[in-house]
Order: sequence, then structure tokens, then C-alpha cells
Amino acid sequence: MRAALIGLGMVSSVYGEAFRNSEKVKLSKVFARRPEGRAAFLQKFGDLGATEAESVAEIAADAGIDFVILTTPPNARIDPIHTLVEAGKPVLMEKPIERTLKAATVVVEYCETKGVPLGIVLQHRARPAVHTLREKAAELGRLIAVEVNVPWWRPQSYYDEPGRGSYQRDGGGVLISQAIHTIDLMLSLTGPVAEVTAMCAKTGFHDMEAEDFVVAGMTFENGAVGQIFATTASFPGRGETITLHFRKGSARLEAGVVTLTRQDGTSEIIGQAAGSGAGANPMAFTSDWHQSVIEDFADALSQRRPPMAPGRAALAVHQLIDAIEKSGARGERVSLKEFPDGL
Repeated sequence: MRAALIGLGMVSSVYGEAFRNSEKVKLSKVFARRPEGRAAFLQKFGDLGATEAESVAEIAADAGIDFVILTTPPNARIDPIHTLVEAGKPVLMEKPIERTLKAATVVVEYCETKGVPLGIVLQHRARPAVHTLREKAAELGRLIAVEVNVPWWRPQSYYDEPGRGSYQRDGGGVLISQAIHTIDLMLSLTGPVAEVTAMCAKTGFHDMEAEDFVVAGMTFENGAVGQIFATTASFPGRGETITLHFRKGSARLEAGVVTLTRQDGTSEIIGQAAGSGAGANPMAFTSDWHQSVIEDFADALSQRRPPMAPGRAALAVHQLIDAIEKSGARGERVSLKEFPDGL
């Protein structure tokens, strides 16, 4: 299949490497608003054979392009989405879908109404160890408690980019920009959350509008309890972890490695360590997961099945993030039933 890439910011190099390693999907065209951005990408990845498009409309009208990857900031999604969907182009889009649950729901329902496939790049779902974790978790009995930790670091220079860490451009801070991946993966393993009690704050490390420090307690619909800790103020940054405590044992996912500790005294370590951009360099992670997401989306189109993370399924993490933010602002427990949009 042939794909186009719209948006050539920081993450574009990861996509370039993913296409360089893929034998299933070819990068055909690229577009960014700044011509110098297009030139820089094509110079770095000239071996891919991609060409420069002059507009989103040019990509939408190209019958040789099977789908489009959209990586623009969240506040620059609506116009490209409209142009692409009206042309019938399937879209694989970087997280988050939009800046709020309500706006994200509008995008998902628009694509559904038009019958155009929409996938979201939540690449942590593609980690090889996650499939093993799902299989092994089924052997450990009922889920009792959940621990999620995202102790990341970003220097102030990261937030000095205009709009970064703001509600107008990004939709918020550490929750929607960094922890969204781990929270989405948690939900895919645990099932939905019923209630949250949260604190959202700004530390003295960063001059930014939104939060860089979050603590949230959760009760799940299945009766389990849990906690989320997420920050970009934990120098020098450590890998995120998800720990699931079951009736018969515990499973911990850290840096691509699953550690199973059973209450009968047996244990297993499965997987291979991998970076995830936890420190000062946000791009310090493998392109393999993005490659898997891209190839899965291509296969989903060919097989007429949902992709790894369909737009509708990705609304669940938006719902939880909205609830955490509201709980933090109100200083009280919040029910997720207050946030029904799209779900």
C-alpha cells in the first residue's frame, strides 16, 4: 500500500524510520505547511522515494494514495480531516484525537458517518510483551488492584515551543500529551473506570499553562481499585510501569518486559527492555511500534476489519483524562458517567 504523511514535526523521524523498515507500506507523499520542513524531511529520508505535496488537497485527490497519516498538533486537525474524509481517504492519526472528549467525539462520529476508517496511533498497544501479558493475565484470576506510574522528565526547553503544554494547542499537559499512551494501555487491560479522585498540579520545574504532575485514585467497573501517577517533572526520567494485582499473582509491565509473580511461588520474566522517551529526549524510542501500527492499519483496510486502535475505542482514554482533569479542578470524586460523549 501507499501512504502519505501530513505533519513533519518532531515525531516525523520515527515515521521515516518505520517506513524505511517496512516491506508492506510505501511512503508516497509528504506535506507540512513550511516548505523548509518538507525539504528537511525529504533530504533525511530521500531513500524512501517520497515526493513533496503542495497541499492537503493534493494528497486527498491522489488516487494512488491508499491512506494518510496525520501528525499535526491537536489544534490543527479539523481542516485536514475534513478535506481527507470528504475525499474518502482513510486516516491514521497521532494521539490525541482532539483537545477535549467532546471535540474528539465529533471527529470520530464524522468519520463514522462518512464511512471512512479512522485509526489512532497508540503504539504502546503494539509492544510485543503486551500480547503475552494479556494471555498470562487470564491465568491469574480476578483483578484486585492497579498501579500505573509515568515518572517522566521534560526540560523547560521542551515547553518553550509556542503552545506546548497549553489547552489551546495540546488540550492539556502530561495527561493528554505523555501519559495518554500508558493510560490507554491500562484501560485495554483492565476495562473501564467508574470513578476517579485526582489532584492535578504544576510544579516549580516548568513554566507552562497545563499540569505537569497528576495523582489519581480510581475505582473500576469490575470492582478493582487503582492509582495513576504521571509527571514530566521526575528528573532524569524513568520508564513507565503498569502493575496488575490479581487474586493469584501480579503482573508488571516495564520497558517492554513483563514480570509475573504468582502466589504459588513461581515467577516468569518475558520480553525485552526498550526505551519510550521518558527522559529529556522525547524521541528516544524504537520505531518498531509505529511500524506495527502502520502495517496493522494497512492490513485492516485490506481485510475490512477494525485497526489496532479504532477512533471509537480511543475515546475511552479521552473520557478518563477529562474525568481526572475535572476531579482535580473540583477537588472531589467524579463519576465517569458525567462524561458520556462518544461512549
